[in-house]
Amino acid sequence: MTREQGSGTDSEETLYLTLANESFELPEELENTVRQMADLGMTPSRYVTSAMGRAGQSMAEGEFASATESQQACVAPVTYDEWDYRRNGYRKNWCILTELEMEPVRSTFVAATLARYRGQIIRLRHQFEMMRNQERFLRRQRDGDDIDFDALVESIADTQAGLPPSDRLFIRLQRDERDIAAYFLVDMSNSTEGWVGTAIKESLVLICEAMEVLGDRYGIYGFSGMRRLRCETFHVKHLDEPYSDEVRQRIAAIAPREYTRMAPAVRHMTTLFQGVDARIRLLIILSDGKPEDYDDYKGDYAIEDTRQALLEARSAGLHPFCITIDRHAHDYMAHMYGEGNYIFINDVRKLPARMPEIYRALTA
Repeated sequence: MTREQGSGTDSEETLYLTLANESFELPEELENTVRQMADLGMTPSRYVTSAMGRAGQSMAEGEFASATESQQACVAPVTYDEWDYRRNGYRKNWCILTELEMEPVRSTFVAATLARYRGQIIRLRHQFEMMRNQERFLRRQRDGDDIDFDALVESIADTQAGLPPSDRLFIRLQRDERDIAAYFLVDMSNSTEGWVGTAIKESLVLICEAMEVLGDRYGIYGFSGMRRLRCETFHVKHLDEPYSDEVRQRIAAIAPREYTRMAPAVRHMTTLFQGVDARIRLLIILSDGKPEDYDDYKGDYAIEDTRQALLEARSAGLHPFCITIDRHAHDYMAHMYGEGNYIFINDVRKLPARMPEIYRALTA
């Protein structure tokens, strides 16, 4: 970049760009941008992220290759829209999401968790076994297992009053088979390091042990990523996959990764639920904080995009619910999920005990 002082007292410097030993005068629009950068003494971050989004895809793909060279993609990368509340519209095909296989690790984590919570797991199995079949009494039936005394008294009163009596005088016990499918979506951002990540994994072990008795279909995915071109979900357990030693090893392998761009993962779970036939379809999200990414995906923008993704999930017939340990969750969770669709755990050490209780309440 070169400058040339114009003639006259009021003229400004003319900016030239030199390429292959040839100088070109900058267009007015680009010249104004360069002057703004010079005045700031730095390159504004929005210019850098914009340039990456338009022309830096190959660089981002290189980052992706280096970061995931030890993992195999389960499916081809897919693109998802992103909601921009500032212009009340979507950025079409804005985020690239790749579903990766969680590599199992051999460790003593699951065995230690089973030993630590042995008594609690036995109680949970007993409680969940009692939930297998839902029983309810249907009153005022034409036939049934017992007499409905309230209906009988009314029938006698109607007869005494000269009115035609009802023939619906019985109670029938109705047993409804459970028809529930649930996905657990686990935050694997770098803020889950330490106690938080351990508690989340212990919670998954406990809920899996209990749900094996219950018989509900369930799957587990983690999510993380960096920028819109490298959103990632990690397969831990498919919906109809058996709870095997390999699944336990994948749970043990869950570890902090990068950032919390949650909306693409929610949209991916909504896609996975397509074609799943169940009376109740739950999407249970475990997270320790608000959505955020390395670039300018922060604040209201990130919250509104995640809220829109959750609204899309509800429109598809899902019931999203969040379990969070973020102390500032009340500031934004009600807006994102809606009242009654999230719970705040004030002590991360209580999470393993509370998670099965929450699931039981959601499916009662």
